[in-house]
Amino acid sequence: MGIELEGLVNTVVYANLENGYTVLRLETADEIVTVTGSIPCASPGERLLLTGSWMTHPQYGQQFKAESFEMMPLNTEDEIFRYLASGAIKNIGLVKARDIVDKFGNNTLHIIETKPESLAAIKGISLRTARKIGESYQRQIGLRRLIDFLSQYAIKPLIAMRVYKYHGDDALEAVRENPYILTGEAVGCDFFEADTIALDLGFESGCPERISAALVFELTHNLSNGHTLIPADKLIEVTDQLIGAGREPIADALDMLCECGDLIIEEIAGVQGCYLRHIHEAETFAAERISEMALYTYSTEGLISLIGDIEHEHGIKYAALQLKSLELAADNGVMALTGGPGTGKTTTVRGILMLFDAMDLKTALCAPTGRAAKRLSETCRREAATIHRMLGARSGEGDELYFSFNEDNPLKADAVIVDETSMVDIVLMRSLLAALKPGCRLILVGDADQLPSVGPGNVFADIIRSGTIPTIALTEIFRQAQDSGIIRCAHNVNKGHMPDLTHTYPDLFFMRRKSEEQIAETVADLYGRRLPDKMGFDSSQIQVLSPTRKRSAGTVSLNERLRSVSNPKHASKKEKQFGEYLFRTGDKVMQVRNNYDIMWNAPDGLTEGLGVFNGDVGVIKGIDHTKETVTVDYEDKLVTYQFDQLPELEPAFAMTVHKSQGSEYPAVILAMTSAAPPLLTRSVLYTAMTRAKCLLVIVGNPEVMGKMVMNEKRQKRYSGLRARLAGN
Repeated sequence: MGIELEGLVNTVVYANLENGYTVLRLETADEIVTVTGSIPCASPGERLLLTGSWMTHPQYGQQFKAESFEMMPLNTEDEIFRYLASGAIKNIGLVKARDIVDKFGNNTLHIIETKPESLAAIKGISLRTARKIGESYQRQIGLRRLIDFLSQYAIKPLIAMRVYKYHGDDALEAVRENPYILTGEAVGCDFFEADTIALDLGFESGCPERISAALVFELTHNLSNGHTLIPADKLIEVTDQLIGAGREPIADALDMLCECGDLIIEEIAGVQGCYLRHIHEAETFAAERISEMALYTYSTEGLISLIGDIEHEHGIKYAALQLKSLELAADNGVMALTGGPGTGKTTTVRGILMLFDAMDLKTALCAPTGRAAKRLSETCRREAATIHRMLGARSGEGDELYFSFNEDNPLKADAVIVDETSMVDIVLMRSLLAALKPGCRLILVGDADQLPSVGPGNVFADIIRSGTIPTIALTEIFRQAQDSGIIRCAHNVNKGHMPDLTHTYPDLFFMRRKSEEQIAETVADLYGRRLPDKMGFDSSQIQVLSPTRKRSAGTVSLNERLRSVSNPKHASKKEKQFGEYLFRTGDKVMQVRNNYDIMWNAPDGLTEGLGVFNGDVGVIKGIDHTKETVTVDYEDKLVTYQFDQLPELEPAFAMTVHKSQGSEYPAVILAMTSAAPPLLTRSVLYTAMTRAKCLLVIVGNPEVMGKMVMNEKRQKRYSGLRARLAGN
């Protein structure tokens, strides 16, 4: 139980209208104190009862951090006057506040809420204005009552604000009627939080509202496991395990959800597949559009001559499969190009781009993440963008994502080249395909042996395995790459062969360590001292990877160690503890979700824009405890986060292999540590090794590495795309 503090709001210093975060001065019986916390719509003159704790700010002294609040009745005419005179309610200023209180006294706020038309009896207030005053006050009261109700269940005011945005003055009544509306995607409340409220309000454990919410929760939850669909029998089984309502009632609820269109059931690939409606639409649209594009064929006049001119001008001699790739790119509406490191994939992509230039085609380059797009731009010497940025991603009403470029407003490009396509999920692929004008060529490039996308689907692999579109798999390792230990060993791993760890390579080293503590100590020493001192790598050029977040050699623990050696605590460096993470000025951090609306500024101050994307890595340049902000430098843009947005950031001295997808680093240190079996797979090891450009140091137990090489299992993903493309 926290400390209680009661008083009148004297001044609102800062208020974020989006999330409710507020800094204010509170008049208590003894003094005026500074209060911080989520206190939406706080206004001078209001009486608040706060629950929280005292903290000492290093610069601004003692402050009260509010965890929850309650709006108390205003007890006197003077308190009511101060509240109205503050401008808290639209259309009421100082003079009108005095007139209203003089007429209605202590009954003023009751009149404004229940009989606002009565205000029209006061000179200068029309009936229309009186109603507007009532509406303004009712909005504040409605939100506050919803916050008070949800706070009983430790649900943050931010959730209340999202619900109120959708349901307005009826929000509290809507939640009481069906608490499971809180689990909607736009609100973001956990199923178990809503379930607690529902059961507390007397909802039966087998009621239709609960079962329906549980079914949707299971489908939504499994999107993060990569599934676009769940077989009906399995969905009923896992839902029963979740809520114990019995299979027959769950099956009935599933039928009802399908009848009203919230869910879709369709037989696909031999199973009765259950989909969320928007995922089903994305998968069917993608299959139809790819199949349609596969029918486009072109006859490019003088194609062989054009390719010959490119070879002559740039001193290149394409291998047979590279030459075939260029021909397919010119002659087909869509094609796939896959291959591992050292197989000439980059050279081939550059050749396709030069060929399209020679054909006078306007070509757009893109990739799923900022780092992948930057790498594509550097290798092709042409501007490349993230897919989201190329499509003009924005958050619309209720934070729903939309794109400026779509079916009604297609991209102007004649051809689009997508790198790291294995990272593209089904929803993003649907949006990309929708934005291509008829006749636009699409080149999908990637390594099908790497880990699949974090989001739902197995898009790149499904497209290739369907046999629907022309595909080139580059397999020959070119002579200049054969001396690379990174490339040779990565290909051996991909074939299921354990690399020879006794062999001396110029760019790959294995350091045998058996205990977790030894692995962690060696990784920290390599990162902080040996690679910078002995091999000239700056810490910004080194990326530490681990297959797991847990254990001493997992990313959570490693990040603490690596911070201590590369960015130690100092009086000049400000810090902010948020959840499980400590953030410090100078820390390397990663954006872990797409934020399309956060503003950034170029370091020169001349350019600004919107959007920071999952996988972007930067350095904390400043922490401001007064404004509750953290500023991150992403090399080409400066972004300022409110403290409540810090869940979007994680320390990035070390990251999981999954988080490193689509990136390439001059030097990689791989902590070869034990982990859960699904993380110790061949594809995880292969992906980790191929992140290193110049140097790879593997630290750990060779037995763990051997297990990964032999474990070729991939987590099964339920997806219907391959079957749809193949016509099954």
